[in-house]
Amino acid sequence: MVDEKKLIEEERMIEEEFQGLLNDYLNSNHRKKVDIITRAFNMAREAHKGARRRSGEPYIMHPLAVARIVSREMGLGSTSISAALLHDVVEDTDYTVEDIRALFGSKIAQIVDGLTKISSGMFGEDVSAQAENFRKLLLTMSDDIRVILIKIADRLHNMRTLSSMSPAKQFKITGETLYIYAPLAHRLGLFAIKTELEELCFKYEQPDAYADLTRKIEESAPERNKVYENFAVPVVKSLDKMGIDYEMRARVKSVYSIWNKMQSKGIEFHEVYDLFAVRIIFEIFPGMDEKKQCWDIYSAITDIYKLRPDRIRDWVSHPKANGYQALHLTVMGPDGKWIEIQIRSRRMDDIAEKGFAAHWRYKESRIEEDNELDKWLKTIQEVLANPNPNAIDFLDTVKMNLFSSEIFVFTPKGEIKTLPQGATALDFAYTIHTRVGDQCLGAKVNHKLVPLSEKLRSGDQVEILTSQSVQPQPEWINFVGTAKARTKIEASLRRQRRRIGEKGKEMLDELFNNEPIDNTIFNKILHIYKAENKEDLYFLIGNNEVTLPENREGFKKMKSPTPEKQDNLFMRYVKQAMNAIKKSPEPKVANGVEVESKTKIVPMEPTNPKVDRNAVYQLTEVKLRKNFIVPSCCNPLPGDDVFGYITEKEEVEVHKLACQTGVKLKSNFGNRIIEVAWGDYRQYSFMASIVFTGIDRVGILSNILAKLTEGVTVNIQGVNVESKDGIFEGVFNLQVHSAEEVNELCAKIAKVDGVTTVHRSHV
Repeated sequence: MVDEKKLIEEERMIEEEFQGLLNDYLNSNHRKKVDIITRAFNMAREAHKGARRRSGEPYIMHPLAVARIVSREMGLGSTSISAALLHDVVEDTDYTVEDIRALFGSKIAQIVDGLTKISSGMFGEDVSAQAENFRKLLLTMSDDIRVILIKIADRLHNMRTLSSMSPAKQFKITGETLYIYAPLAHRLGLFAIKTELEELCFKYEQPDAYADLTRKIEESAPERNKVYENFAVPVVKSLDKMGIDYEMRARVKSVYSIWNKMQSKGIEFHEVYDLFAVRIIFEIFPGMDEKKQCWDIYSAITDIYKLRPDRIRDWVSHPKANGYQALHLTVMGPDGKWIEIQIRSRRMDDIAEKGFAAHWRYKESRIEEDNELDKWLKTIQEVLANPNPNAIDFLDTVKMNLFSSEIFVFTPKGEIKTLPQGATALDFAYTIHTRVGDQCLGAKVNHKLVPLSEKLRSGDQVEILTSQSVQPQPEWINFVGTAKARTKIEASLRRQRRRIGEKGKEMLDELFNNEPIDNTIFNKILHIYKAENKEDLYFLIGNNEVTLPENREGFKKMKSPTPEKQDNLFMRYVKQAMNAIKKSPEPKVANGVEVESKTKIVPMEPTNPKVDRNAVYQLTEVKLRKNFIVPSCCNPLPGDDVFGYITEKEEVEVHKLACQTGVKLKSNFGNRIIEVAWGDYRQYSFMASIVFTGIDRVGILSNILAKLTEGVTVNIQGVNVESKDGIFEGVFNLQVHSAEEVNELCAKIAKVDGVTTVHRSHV
């Protein structure tokens, strides 16, 4: 009887959610195709009948939730809503894409097929399935952008219901979300969704830091509200006098962005001066220019408050690559605090919140040339035309342009080109045309000759110098910061390598009179020239990096290279170190895997004075605990929130949850992520760095050292202090036993008169 009641209650819940979806759709300005949405819902409900999510709720609630996000939060229409309802049907049930096509037409079938392909497939052992999925995601995006929008909606709902997953699964999903989906949402202009994805990742990965910051934001609300009210009074009076129809509100920065700023700048919460921004959204006055209204409001505000000139951002005249438009300025408020103001029309606000879908909706009713978002989509299609064979390298190449700020540079004829911040003269050349990039000899920036690696700044005028005798060089990869340039250079280098390899093969075949080469002899040739495979061998020969004998008999006289004794001795030390690890007792397991061992690898005395002692020392002194490695990318300490990554050597790297390298590992190798917990590490020491700044005075370093060592013995490995114009910055490198110990030492340094900031370095 209880089960029957539960089923009735669930049916009621499903029906309510569907009605909510229809209401969202009917309140939009789309054509009212309720019939096709209803048919899609009925098919999905029947297909998923009896299936449940990990949380225990009926599975149909997931596609319903995704469809509501697609409708209400992205503003998409009936085709996208229907595809969202059906997005898991082909993958999880007996229905096929052909069934979808027969019932709903080719467009919905194409989108569902694209979503299904992303989630399935066979991969090689050495390939990251997650990176391959992302490649397929972009391939389907080039056919229909709605595929990627529905996939982002799917990810958002999965993030909202992540609590039912195991910690290891949470790490994989949050890493993937931060590395791929949040930047994609950003690039497609889905600001609200991008912010929520980041917030949820932060909440699950660092719950304590999230809770602490949320509490501090709430506690600072009264003071923040007072600052806003004092600022708003004269502004409201001025705008009302102008007869503008507007709304003005204060918007607090997201918890994640506040934390990110604290980490990147090494500051405390109370030092974040731009905790909130004032947003003014106005209705476009009939017959009046939208841009002019923005500047009229700007003028009214700067008549009241002093402007900070270096913080003006004119995204109205030159929209961001994701379509974002607004006028940003920062003024000194009446309370002596800097206040950021964002001025945008209702249209601009709609595009800022709902992104791509809103952009196209407005474009339908306006004659508008291709904007930066269209150009970015074309760039993605160009990258897909010549993808890097390595899935992870391809992922990195595309990601280069996902989360970057833009600069505006000019051609010699005054045409504006948008590039990511950090772009070089060579990037600009490839922006003009692939042939211009491939034949780029140099560049003139503001009429001055500069190297290809010269980084450009907004407002630069760039002229590219070309020569038909020039072709891309391997070092060019280090000169570029855009996905398009990197892809074109890599493709050109692969073509060059193939041509040189073909030439090398012809040279070797001629030496053997074009007769088949015996495998034994071929392997000896590989060994002689230290080539990994035949492609490398042909390239070495064709590029004249090795010299062939006059005839094939010459190979018999050539001796294979023998490894130096130094290398053999070095490897003996390595084996001794690894054997010492293997003989150590097994660790106890708790909370997944316990990071614990009684073995400590120490430097060995080399018996041969020619051996590089430092090389042996670095390898053997690395913090190996059983088969656990503490990498240098984030320097985790006992007490830090960490996760484990199983390497190809079956070792476990321990990374902090917020580690950028770790985010990449989680997004690419989710099946190798494990949960780990610190064991008893009091007997071991770890390297940590403490950064401190302050006002310089005679004897302050002595005061800091005295306070630092007060009552305890501190093992300081190095000190670096620099002073300039009365301000100093210092770094202590020291051995500690835990994160808590570092915090205690930071607290001691902070008590010294003259020290203004002190924090642990996370690099």
